[in-house]
Amino acid sequence: MTTLTHPAGPPLGADRDGTDGTDGTDAAGARAVKPRWERPAYWGLLVVAAVLYLWGLGASGYANSFYSAAAQAGGASWKAFLFGSLDAGNAITVDKPPAALWPMGLSVRLFGLGSWQILVPQALMGVGTVAVLFAAVRRRFGPAAGLLAGALLALTPVAALMFRFNNPDALLCLLMVAALYGVQRALEDARTKWLLFAGLCFGLGFLTKTLQAWLILPPLALVYVVCAPARLPRRIGQLALAGLVMVVSGGWWVALAELWPAASRPYIGGSQTNSFLELTFGYNGFGRITGNETGSVGGGAPGGGPGGGGGPG
Repeated sequence: MTTLTHPAGPPLGADRDGTDGTDGTDAAGARAVKPRWERPAYWGLLVVAAVLYLWGLGASGYANSFYSAAAQAGGASWKAFLFGSLDAGNAITVDKPPAALWPMGLSVRLFGLGSWQILVPQALMGVGTVAVLFAAVRRRFGPAAGLLAGALLALTPVAALMFRFNNPDALLCLLMVAALYGVQRALEDARTKWLLFAGLCFGLGFLTKTLQAWLILPPLALVYVVCAPARLPRRIGQLALAGLVMVVSGGWWVALAELWPAASRPYIGGSQTNSFLELTFGYNGFGRITGNETGSVGGGAPGGGPGGGGGPG
């Protein structure tokens, strides 16, 4: 007796090529197969962003001389570098935590004091922000959308101004976009490492511009709790670990500043009680909402050098 067998067909609703009958690919496959134009277009985008942010950069002089003076001090004294002091003698700090000053201070220490040494780190942060934004948008909407998003950021006038200046906002923007990318990756498959990466970015963001870095934190945490593809206890545990990373990466310097004997460290600029915590919740916190910003550190005498005009940002 002969038994007739039939080859197994595709699942109901699928075509013979094994796809769902729509475009023949899934999201993972779309990310894996890169069109040939993507790589040169991506590098072209970064080159354009670099040209926009670096062209004629020296015309800005020392830009915000308040932070340039701190970078000069950090290039001359490691203690000033650590605390973000306005002067190498460590009399007083700027009115922000020092993370945004560290790249400038290292640049001054390595290459000497000058306009380019002060401003190039922020320009490179701008290029990095464009790259991270491209990666985030590309994962969800494809390379064309990623290129469009990166180009819109690079060409936005306020972004060009921000990344050609030495206020803390350049590093803050890079870290916040990187944190968003980390949360996006974690939402795809609930991998803990990406959530920890986001926590690290938020911690470093706090060391850049204190509570402003956390403005997007509550909605992102809520989105992860609601939407992540994992059981609720696991989601809560992951967020707790990410919070721990955030506290450690942002809190070590706060603990250092608070526990260091006040007589042997610079005065915390912008505070009324020589306390960074008071600065965080006072002048840099509720003071920004109520308008009671008593304690602002002035920018010094007018002039074009690093000790000249400018002010806190």
